[in-house]
Amino acid sequence: MTALEGETPVTTARNSATVAGWTLVSRATGLLRVVVIGAVLGPTYFANSFQSSYSVPSIVFTLIAGPVLAMVLVPGMVRAIDAGGLPRAREVLSRVAGWLLAVSSAVVVLLVIAAPVVAWTLSLGIPDPAQRTRGLWLTTLLILLVAPQVPLNCLANLGMAAQRARGRFALASAAPAVENVVLVLTVVLAGWYYGTGLDIDHVPLALVIVLGVGSTSAVALHAALQLFGAARVGLLTRPSMRWRRDAEAVAVTRRLARSVGVAACPALAMYALFALASSVPGGVFVVQLSYAVLFSLSYLSARAVSMAALPGLAHAAHREDSVAFGSTWRQSLSYAVIASLPLLVLLAMLSGPIANILANGELRHAALIGPLATCLAVVAVAQLVGGVCDLGSQTLYARLDDRIPRRANEVALGVILLVAAGALLVPAGGARLVWLVVAILAGECTAAGMVLTRLRGVIRPERFIELRTLTSALVATVAMVPVTAVVWWVQRVHSGDQLSNLAVLSVGGLVALGVYALVLRVTMARRTSAAS
Repeated sequence: MTALEGETPVTTARNSATVAGWTLVSRATGLLRVVVIGAVLGPTYFANSFQSSYSVPSIVFTLIAGPVLAMVLVPGMVRAIDAGGLPRAREVLSRVAGWLLAVSSAVVVLLVIAAPVVAWTLSLGIPDPAQRTRGLWLTTLLILLVAPQVPLNCLANLGMAAQRARGRFALASAAPAVENVVLVLTVVLAGWYYGTGLDIDHVPLALVIVLGVGSTSAVALHAALQLFGAARVGLLTRPSMRWRRDAEAVAVTRRLARSVGVAACPALAMYALFALASSVPGGVFVVQLSYAVLFSLSYLSARAVSMAALPGLAHAAHREDSVAFGSTWRQSLSYAVIASLPLLVLLAMLSGPIANILANGELRHAALIGPLATCLAVVAVAQLVGGVCDLGSQTLYARLDDRIPRRANEVALGVILLVAAGALLVPAGGARLVWLVVAILAGECTAAGMVLTRLRGVIRPERFIELRTLTSALVATVAMVPVTAVVWWVQRVHSGDQLSNLAVLSVGGLVALGVYALVLRVTMARRTSAAS
């Protein structure tokens, strides 16, 4: 019996909690990173340039593999471990790593060559010609400094996938926090030394270099930690260029190549939204913060469940055990919805106070706080839809089915670009930013519909959902709404500083979550007793 053969509902729940707990640390620091960058650099065109530029390597990596890497590689490695143990898994990982690093190195060369063109698209929204010319030059320099992050991201995600294939999730989920902390310290120290709120005309070259080198060093440290984690589970290996000689490695790389659309479409959508948001001073901050909150919440809930459940799903699919596969899907979907619903209520109802807290320092302007609050309310729904879509995609990948996730992301990209294009009809301001975030939700809904429709056919004749569990979750959600409304009212009448407001929201949010958990437990216990 392998470690994964002992997968049980309790194990899935425990692993989901591990992923969610450590992801909370990583995503909280990621959110802090965006807030600190906004607070130090302010609502300036230079802030737009830096926030867009340091996101380029992540977007490029997503074009190559991104989140699809784990979806494809983990099932392949689970099969390799089942077939030949750790030595066989190291062979597969070594050859996939060689292929991925070769591709990423070639892409880095292309990125360096195309840096001026990429910078032009990211600085096109600057209205003043002189500022736009300087912004183009500074953005080009930043892209050149952060380009090495592409292969570093590949190494980090390979190490992360190796740990997940062995059922180890803690370090894989926690390590990104180190990258975020290093970047936060870099920005804070740079702001302290060079000044805050500097725009394109007054930014010294040394500040640009410090920010570029600091962000790349942070990614390098993250990659080192993930490789250390791979070594701990016995899967650290040297990359090999001989992937063509290994049938399993060839199968994995082909699935990765076929799945480029799954990874590339969200990345292209993000890039397009950043380019459009750059026409509003501080606009990239609002859109990027919305993305950060979206992924933070979904990785604490549905995506945490999907990462924890993937090895078990892959093992059930490999054994062609449809009963276990269907049972694991229903349990995972129930956990995902149970974790996502209270986050939806809290963020949607408290979006105004939360936006007021997140906009700090140079970004504390009413012109940004209002649109940010509306964007957060939209994100509250998007995190549930996107998380369930991701769970469905990972479930299909466990069966080595990549066709529908690929098509779903392609269609979603078209929907996002179509809706985002409508933002050009809106004046350059807060309304345009809200429209861009609505485009994200529209894309998530489209992809989720396609993935879940396909998955329903795969699961038949097994049941698709645990109706009693989901009903209990809805009852608990309704119960926490009045409590959350009281928290909103208390925060509104409370006249205090940012720290005291944060304390009110934190304590009130915990009380609301406590009510949710209590009602959920009681209703599920009653339904279990009635069923027995």
